[in-house]
Amino acid sequence: MTILITLFSLISFITGSDSIGSARKAELLFVGDAMQHQAQLDRALQLGNGKEYDYSDCFTLIAPAILAADYAVCNLEVPLGGGPDYSGYPCFSAPDSYAEALRDAGFDMMLTANNHCLDRRDKAARRTLDALDSLGVDHIGTYHDALQRDSLIPFIKDINGFKIGFLNYTYGTNGILPKDGVEVSLIDREKIAEEIARTRNAGAEIIVAAMHWGIEYVLLENQPQRDLADFLVNQGVDLIIGGHPHVVQPMKVVRNEKENKDVLIVYSLGNFISNMKTADTRGGAIVNATIIRDADGKARFSHATYDTVFAAKPEGNSNYLVIPSWMPDKIPASQKLHWQIFERGASKIFDTYNVNVPRGH
Repeated sequence: MTILITLFSLISFITGSDSIGSARKAELLFVGDAMQHQAQLDRALQLGNGKEYDYSDCFTLIAPAILAADYAVCNLEVPLGGGPDYSGYPCFSAPDSYAEALRDAGFDMMLTANNHCLDRRDKAARRTLDALDSLGVDHIGTYHDALQRDSLIPFIKDINGFKIGFLNYTYGTNGILPKDGVEVSLIDREKIAEEIARTRNAGAEIIVAAMHWGIEYVLLENQPQRDLADFLVNQGVDLIIGGHPHVVQPMKVVRNEKENKDVLIVYSLGNFISNMKTADTRGGAIVNATIIRDADGKARFSHATYDTVFAAKPEGNSNYLVIPSWMPDKIPASQKLHWQIFERGASKIFDTYNVNVPRGH
């Protein structure tokens, strides 16, 4: 028996498990809005010799950090319209190769409930789902119709032995309404409460709610965001991950006293990649959240850290490039001032307003 116990202890040390087949932790990674403006489309087509859209170099520097996570999530803020008439703002449509490049960089899930998901109406919204399915990428937030939403929610993923449920909601769709029955998960407290309960009752140990909310270009969350976050905490959500403002907003760990657990709230991750020009929109945050299993076997959110990324614009033969803050030498000389202004602004927000979410690569 002593030998058996010693063997179990050795396996636990090597694998990071409390017991055979039971992982001690799972690392989740989140980034902000994956945009695709016209200049990005034009550059990708140029690099593809006018025949295809080439994004192969956009994520090479950040990919190791994404791949190191057990599960990585980004907000795909463009429909995959199928072409040939791709377009940027105000009505986005991107080629499948863009989502393919994000997948190859390590993203496991793409969120689709955002204000641009109906930019090319129902047909492109449905095509986006089919394209992501063909790429083998998980996705939540929009659905072929209401019946499919009911059939696919709850969405629970087994990640290192943890049953983690994901939900995704948006404040709206820029006034564009579905014409042919496409279902978008809109922020509706009654529906959200129902789907949280369904997800928990289906066995989710941890629930992540990804929220498309807030006011664009404002660096602090507003009262409606705080009120909705409080609602989600009271409903038992464990991680609240926000996007849409295109700039970073604070991150906080708060206490759910009723359930005796910590909850992570990220109000906005900003932009992951885009062609936006103002300093605060040139980058965003990357957040790592750790899920652990207590000695009593209960899964809990443990802690989170953040770092920043900067989206460099093309120079020479390069494409748009996501550069992590720990690689400042990769910032093109002509863009160092833009990076420094972005970095100072983001650091000021996080240093002043973050609660128990430190920087830490």
